[in-house]
Amino acid sequence: MQSPPFTLAMPATRTTPVVFASPHSGREYPREFRRATRLGNMALRSSEDAFIDLLFEAAPRFGAPLLSAGMPRAYLDLNRGTDELDPALIQGIGAGGLNPRISSGLGVIPRVVSGGRQIYRGKISQDEAQLRIDRFWHPYHNQLQGLLQESDQLFGQAILIDCHSMPREAIQGLSGQRGPLPEVVLGDRFGAAARGDIVDQIEALFKDAGLRVVRNKPFAGAYIAQRYGRPSRNQHVVQIEIDRALYMDEAKVLPNKNFTHLKSLLDGIIAKITDIGCEDLPLAAE
Repeated sequence: MQSPPFTLAMPATRTTPVVFASPHSGREYPREFRRATRLGNMALRSSEDAFIDLLFEAAPRFGAPLLSAGMPRAYLDLNRGTDELDPALIQGIGAGGLNPRISSGLGVIPRVVSGGRQIYRGKISQDEAQLRIDRFWHPYHNQLQGLLQESDQLFGQAILIDCHSMPREAIQGLSGQRGPLPEVVLGDRFGAAARGDIVDQIEALFKDAGLRVVRNKPFAGAYIAQRYGRPSRNQHVVQIEIDRALYMDEAKVLPNKNFTHLKSLLDGIIAKITDIGCEDLPLAAE
């Protein structure tokens, strides 16, 4: 039986222009993929934004959809474009037009997981790459686009909260970092993906909850923020990266003792994020 390309949790009534999405929390590893990989389960799962969909599962209670990936990032990266194909992994792909993500093995079909560990024993075919894109990438993005269009039709704007987690090592390596490490990184592509006042409000909510927040360093947003962030058209994307050490044991890929506390904090933040953009609405969507 084929795994679904995504899970969509809808509110009973949409009352907010905000949409939450989790493109990297998928954890369904196909049997044929496991046979093709040279890595064990824990190594493969190191690329997951594990449990992020669970941390944000309250969104529908506050009137917002929550879209979550079905397949894991090591299998297919939904935060990459379909043209980000890695010639070092996929047979018959030319080397022209490489960007740094592809060169580092992090194209739409990743070649490596965290730490630069190779996923495959050899190359995969173009047919296999295209099959993954057709079965999982396009349905997810079609659904996401539909939710944002619905927000625009109902509320006159759309605000996508793109939910991610970051390895502790990614922030420990920040050059020039002084004092305590950030716990949340908000990415708006340096203002290109979202209006400043929206990002200001989200930043204030995390800070009011006692979390340390920075913007755009080291994560400013990738394909999803670039594709869907159109502030001039009242379509905004804010990427949220949460330090995994706050809620999970990274080595074992298991929730830690702080998971419930962080989820409670996030429930409160989600409730207030869904108020953004609703201030001037004469009527709630029906």
